[in-house]
Amino acid sequence: MSSHKAEPSSKDPAVPAVAEDAIELEILPSESGSVLVARLKQWTGVDRAIAFTVMARFWSAFAGVVTILLIAKFLTPSEQGYYYTFSSLVALQIIFELGFSFVVLQLATHERAKLTIFDDGHIEGNSIAHARLASVLQKSVRWYCVAATLMACTLLPAGIYFFTTHHNTATLAHAWRLPWIILVFAATATFQIDPIISFLEGCGYVADVARMRLTQAMVASSLAWSALLLHHGLFAPAMVITGQAVVGLGWILIRRRRLIFGLLRHKTHGNQIVWRSEVWSFQWRIAISWLCGYFIYQLFNPIIFAYQGPVVAGRMGMSLSISGSIGAVAIAWMNTKSSPFGHIIAQGKYRELDHLFFRTLKQSTIFLLAGITTFFSCLLYAARHYPKYADRVLTPWAFAFLLLGVISNHIVTSEALYLRAHKQEPFLIVSVIGAILITISIYFLGRYESANAVAVGYFLCSWPTGLMGSYIFITKRRAWHMPA
Repeated sequence: MSSHKAEPSSKDPAVPAVAEDAIELEILPSESGSVLVARLKQWTGVDRAIAFTVMARFWSAFAGVVTILLIAKFLTPSEQGYYYTFSSLVALQIIFELGFSFVVLQLATHERAKLTIFDDGHIEGNSIAHARLASVLQKSVRWYCVAATLMACTLLPAGIYFFTTHHNTATLAHAWRLPWIILVFAATATFQIDPIISFLEGCGYVADVARMRLTQAMVASSLAWSALLLHHGLFAPAMVITGQAVVGLGWILIRRRRLIFGLLRHKTHGNQIVWRSEVWSFQWRIAISWLCGYFIYQLFNPIIFAYQGPVVAGRMGMSLSISGSIGAVAIAWMNTKSSPFGHIIAQGKYRELDHLFFRTLKQSTIFLLAGITTFFSCLLYAARHYPKYADRVLTPWAFAFLLLGVISNHIVTSEALYLRAHKQEPFLIVSVIGAILITISIYFLGRYESANAVAVGYFLCSWPTGLMGSYIFITKRRAWHMPA
């Protein structure tokens, strides 16, 4: 097991952020008081970035339970269907995002490896890397300003048309309109902030971004609960995204304003990233994979809402929200490694890369299995003793198939993060096949069968594509890391 001692300058908080994620910390015998804590950290893989990310995911999981209880108490089954379908439709922003935020993170990571970033926003190191880093931010900000305008002009009328056309009950004929309008504008604001946050994460501020996301989660949940408690529950999704936008913008302006504005004003002098030749061959694959993700994860609610009504869509939506929250907590271990993976790859330390990846995969999968087992036990108990609440989700046997799909998704997502850190996208074929199979399954089973059947179809589609992804991971890892 390799070990490295890092001696970064106290003026450079970005360096320890990267070092802490990318390498293991050495345990010194003289630090007897902290040996147990250090060993526990080493065994679990929980560094500052993961700690804040996991706390954010745990908060989201806790908040999700509270939100579910509030929804069950303050929303009718039909309103619950609108609540979750709102989120699925606004997720269409992925069409305009085109995987840009992930590409920005990877580009920033590779250029940042040649630079030193100080707390006051001052940058030292390779002048060409400095110019290229600035161009990444400048190009991404310009693109997102245009894309955000297109997104708002598309999502707003599309949502109005969808909800006007499908299952407008007398009591909800107009109640959804204002919440939907506010939700779209809040999502547009958040959309423009996301690339800057991804860029800062790529620059090494992984722990800081994770801490900010914890604050986002807490503020967003509090605003959503307020809306539910005040009997304006359909505004809750908009309040969630509004909270995220306010906290994200505030953090950028207060904590990283000098760095961001300095890079936006920095003259690239012909050393900018040439997107067409350097990035586009990678990004178009990421963009298609991201778009496929919508059909894999978000198409359930609109299809079921359209053909089986808001009540059934509400059950599916709440079930997907719960299973997704469990998976999100587990994948936090791996998500915080996207920036360190790119940093290690830029240095050519493939053995260190593999050690970090497989250790993190093991730790996160163990946690995922523990979380799934715990939740399913609670679901069985609720179905027996609290049927009023259990009736708001799928039946336990159908829910089990969703949870099995979460396991497959966790493994293939982890493998994809590893390979994409090489600025390559070999998972395109997996994403396309998975999207086609799951879309066909959701459409026919959602239209002609039941939500329970949709859950089974999802499981039957996700595992074969997951095995295909693992095969690609094994072959590409072997080919890319083969000694010359």
